[in-house]
Amino acid sequence: MPDQIWTLWWAWIVLGFALGVVEIFAPGFIFLGFAVGAGLTGVLVGLGIGAGLPLLLLIFAVLSLIAWAGLRRLSGKRPGQVKVWDRDINDNHP
Repeated sequence: MPDQIWTLWWAWIVLGFALGVVEIFAPGFIFLGFAVGAGLTGVLVGLGIGAGLPLLLLIFAVLSLIAWAGLRRLSGKRPGQVKVWDRDINDNHP
């Protein structure tokens, strides 16, 4: 019986790279956390973690959330930085 795709470490790594490419076209740190999560899941599968699809998806989700939170902390709004509005939408009226 052939291996299932989710049990192959390289499939998770390829998914991580693909999500990284998607992040380039849709910036905003939306897909970057998923890319890191997929890469780390691939590393875990490569190290021999024996898990089925539900557990691997849970691991992927948790690692993606942790990666997203870490990236948000590193590259998010700096403390004390505020948005300053210098014009109003209603300022365009003659």
